[in-house]
Amino acid sequence: MCGIVGAVARREVLPVLMEGLRRLEYRGYDSAGVAIRDASGRLQRIRSVGKVSALQQLLDETSIGGDLGIAHTRWATHGMPAERNAHPHMSGEKVALVHNGIIENHAQLREELEAGGYRFSSETDTEVIAHLLDSILQQEPDLLKALLITVTRLVGAYALAVASPEDPDRIVVARAGSPLVIGLGKGENFIASDVFALLPVTQRFMFLDEGDVAEIYRDRVAVFDTDGNPVERLVRASQLAASSADKGPYRHYMLKEIYEQPSVIAETLEGRIHRGRLLEESFGHEAKQLLDRSRCVHIIACGTSYHAGLVARYWLEEAGIPCMVEVASEYRYRKVVVPENTLFVTISQSGETADTLAALRGAARAGYLGSLTICNVPESSLVRESDVALMTRAGPEIGVASTKAFTTQLVALRLLTLALARRRGQTLDEQKRLVDELHALPRQVEVALNMSEDIGRMAEAFAEKQHALFLGRGAFYPIALEGALKLKEISYIHAEAYPAGELKHGPLALVDADMPVICALPDDPLLEKVLSNLQEVRAREGELFLFSDQKVKIDLDHYQNLTLDDICQSTAPIVYTIPLQLLAYHVAVLKGTDVDQPRNLAKSVTVE
Repeated sequence: MCGIVGAVARREVLPVLMEGLRRLEYRGYDSAGVAIRDASGRLQRIRSVGKVSALQQLLDETSIGGDLGIAHTRWATHGMPAERNAHPHMSGEKVALVHNGIIENHAQLREELEAGGYRFSSETDTEVIAHLLDSILQQEPDLLKALLITVTRLVGAYALAVASPEDPDRIVVARAGSPLVIGLGKGENFIASDVFALLPVTQRFMFLDEGDVAEIYRDRVAVFDTDGNPVERLVRASQLAASSADKGPYRHYMLKEIYEQPSVIAETLEGRIHRGRLLEESFGHEAKQLLDRSRCVHIIACGTSYHAGLVARYWLEEAGIPCMVEVASEYRYRKVVVPENTLFVTISQSGETADTLAALRGAARAGYLGSLTICNVPESSLVRESDVALMTRAGPEIGVASTKAFTTQLVALRLLTLALARRRGQTLDEQKRLVDELHALPRQVEVALNMSEDIGRMAEAFAEKQHALFLGRGAFYPIALEGALKLKEISYIHAEAYPAGELKHGPLALVDADMPVICALPDDPLLEKVLSNLQEVRAREGELFLFSDQKVKIDLDHYQNLTLDDICQSTAPIVYTIPLQLLAYHVAVLKGTDVDQPRNLAKSVTVE
């Protein structure tokens, strides 16, 4: 996996393919390639390890061109990063294929195909599909029908795009468990794994459903279900602009990025969970060995990313995995005792955070088992210098106050927790339940976003306050820290967060009628403890602003409360982040501050 682009047109498609690959670079990849059907009817393939720019240099040295082609950026899952493992994969001269996803029965299929005389040039599961399709074409020469038969033999997740020199007018595609979208033009049509790749050439899209197979011609598109029956799929007009720097209908980039969270969380999960299972091969080809040997985790980060790490500590330790979380600027200047077989994890939106990067470089000499980074920028230093990278796929985040990067970091950390918990004896039933809860997360975040108008009214009550106090317990203490950080970053209100149980140890001295107190009240085992802490706030006349689960019964006076729909306990910290982001945003708007570029702050902290 990671990014697919394809085009069939009445013009040269190579520029379209290359621009599409560039626009998918944020997803993370280690190699890239294209296959073009040229004027002579041959498939011309060029692949390169490294960045899309390296592929472009090779293309500049050739005269390759044509009006039908497919392209791909790959993140290694089977086989090391190498040209032989890069996509597209071919079977002789008859089939060129790109693939996102993981084929779980590739070893059995490979053995069967080798017995039939096929020779493999890569270690990938994708080449297995190409040879399998070619073998079926011997009996069924129609490419679409052959693909329909092929996918019945595949176990796992896939998005496939296939080109053949014998088919000058169409590309055939299939999807199950990995996204694929068709872009509709005039006299030309396109395919991609992400709408963003095609925005320069079209605003009209058809999203394939699970199990769909389709054929894409210049002047028409036909979609079929798994039985080969024609089906209709809705055509939608995208509201996204071709440039990620366009705010669209939103007043600020931050608001746009808050509302992008359902889609980017779904993107972070795509190809990594499927049918109640975690597909940990999607972490990269080197990850399994690290995860198999990991007995302890050290997480190092700064700011918002540090708060994500603090949430993950609760998740990891609940699964029986010892975990330490530390601010990178402190960690790098002290002597750390490293337990045997400890995995070193860094978290960063930009991948260039100076203190975090310095900590990683120091960790290389400290005796860690290996390093894993959770990051949003594939070409960043942290990604290049870590042993394994788990990309968040949040896309470009322009607002200085991080929103979608934070929630996708939490999703990535949840995936990491599941992978490590599996090795600590987590049952298949328990893992399926937790994976299903992750699958429900984008919808729950979308519902939480519907509270924005009510939160705007709540914000009016303390927009003129000078101070605010955020409280939380358990995994919601780091969420309180993040809520306070968002408020101080963009509204310039002095905000602090405390574990609710620490009120009596000092913070109660701050509470009076002018001190707004904000707290999340999920329906969890610590609920009664938190309600008792809030009674202490009301006894000092503190004004309460609460966000609670529908099941929670609140016996307090003088408070404002907004209820969320029933939330899955394992992902509740992620969902409760959303109202705190919206609260900070609405307060900042009321105060008239520069929401996207708050004073004194930079998006990427690349100096110590």
